[in-house]
Amino acid sequence: MRYIHRLTCLLLLSLVVGCAAPSVTPTQPPPTPTSTAEVQVATPTPTTEVKTATPVARATPQVMAGPFWWNDAVFYEIFVRSFYDSDGDGVGDLNGVIEKLDYLNDGDPTTTEDLGVTGIWLMPIMQSPSYHGYDITDYYTVDDEYGTNEDFLRLMEEAHRRGIRVIVDLVLNHTSSQHPWFVSARDDVNSPYRDFYIWSEENPGYKGPWGGKVWHRCSTGYYYGIFWEGMPDLNYNNPAVTAEMEKVIRFWLEDMGADGFRLDAVKHLIEEGRVQENTPATHEWLRGFYAFYKGINPDAMTVGEVWSSTTEVVKYIGDQLDLAFEFDTAQATLRSAKFEDRSHILRAHRLSTERYPPNQFATFLTNHDQERAMSELRENVNRSKTAASLLLTGPGVPFLYYGEEIGHIGGKPDENIRTPMQWSDEDNAGFTTAMIAWRAPQPNYREVNVAAQTDDPDSLLSHYRRLIHVRHDHAALRIGDWREVEVEDKRIYAFLRYSDEETLLVLINLGGEPISDYSLSLPEGPLSEGSASEVFTGAPVSAPTINAEGGFDDYTPLAELAPYSTYIIRIE
Repeated sequence: MRYIHRLTCLLLLSLVVGCAAPSVTPTQPPPTPTSTAEVQVATPTPTTEVKTATPVARATPQVMAGPFWWNDAVFYEIFVRSFYDSDGDGVGDLNGVIEKLDYLNDGDPTTTEDLGVTGIWLMPIMQSPSYHGYDITDYYTVDDEYGTNEDFLRLMEEAHRRGIRVIVDLVLNHTSSQHPWFVSARDDVNSPYRDFYIWSEENPGYKGPWGGKVWHRCSTGYYYGIFWEGMPDLNYNNPAVTAEMEKVIRFWLEDMGADGFRLDAVKHLIEEGRVQENTPATHEWLRGFYAFYKGINPDAMTVGEVWSSTTEVVKYIGDQLDLAFEFDTAQATLRSAKFEDRSHILRAHRLSTERYPPNQFATFLTNHDQERAMSELRENVNRSKTAASLLLTGPGVPFLYYGEEIGHIGGKPDENIRTPMQWSDEDNAGFTTAMIAWRAPQPNYREVNVAAQTDDPDSLLSHYRRLIHVRHDHAALRIGDWREVEVEDKRIYAFLRYSDEETLLVLINLGGEPISDYSLSLPEGPLSEGSASEVFTGAPVSAPTINAEGGFDDYTPLAELAPYSTYIIRIE
């Protein structure tokens, strides 16, 4: 009945909730939620008495040495509700993820039929009254529509057996308004949980970063919720809140075996008056958080959603978060692919490689809050291939959004960018055996699906597979430095990725016409005389003549660059 009730609400109302945003922009736009009918859920009883907690120890700021395990990974973002339904109820589940693990990585490095990803990011899987899960009512229990805690443990075992690490979405900034902490705090001003949230007797009146309402009225006062009234913000100025969330972090790392966390809306953790993002107090809290989780497991990884410009995002890296998503680079990647001009991605790569510790940032095309990449690129498969090439050969740690590898389309509202994975041309895209899925698949699923592309060497899926496998085969693409290679034609993007073991020249024709009149220059570099071989397409290439500075002049490795082509040339 819980599923039927949710489905009814979804059919009647357009939920646009969570840390939602339209197309890629450097500054996170406001979410546009609408209230829904009350959903009855089982809520846990608070198990710990609120005490004054000693603040967590502060991490010593450090220069990240690296590389780390996540630098060798390609991550895949999964919305469990939409990935695969194992039990025929119309809703994806953890057992469905397990059933499809071999599609992601079969555990055999000698095969190339799998996608080849080595990391999974699970969007929220904890108990929640919403379809998206970003408003949590119980941090310790898997949502019953997705399965059980035991199912999660089995997922971890099966993923690790295939060499896949799994991180889970952790919502620290706020809870659901149906969380027992908030229910108690709202109903009783003397509740021990009252100070778990942010209250005012009068309406302070100021707006949020996007001009929206952030102070919400209830019978006992006004409470602060930056996203909407159903997501009241936690009060991290109260040490008891930190203590409770430390228990959550320890539970998922120790008891559940998670490999780390994606941290939702992390730049909004602590407000300082009307300043509601990127505050010094947030940075200070995260330093303590970093020391805490690294104390549990030094190999645990965090990647933060800091929807800000590169100059702001980089401040979180090194002693607060391991990685943060590079929204500026994502936007630049799509623009260069869409407009067939390297200028956008070149500027982004120059800045990111200058500002971040080497490769300690997360790259992506779009995510669950944005119009899908294929839709941004107007369903142009060739441009989607060049976007994939930019993502998977460039610096940073790449993240794919499920279905991106087959050209899954979708635009706002949010439910339409989170539709079921398109596995085949069968009813409901092969996602479920139920007559009705929680959400209908995109209308083009009979043509655009995994089964249709699997054996087609020219498909978008095959392009992604080859890129990911080549990335795994060549350390320079994973952990190497980046260096610009000069070329006059703006349709050509050329750069080096190099490590102590090898040097690769990446050459991408972003345009739809063949190019033969071009030459490449590298005034200085890490090269010495040697040979050249193309490792992505197998095309014959000529070797450069190395100059006295370890670079090259007027190098033309191929007589012609095919339209929308990618070449990866090993120079040794």
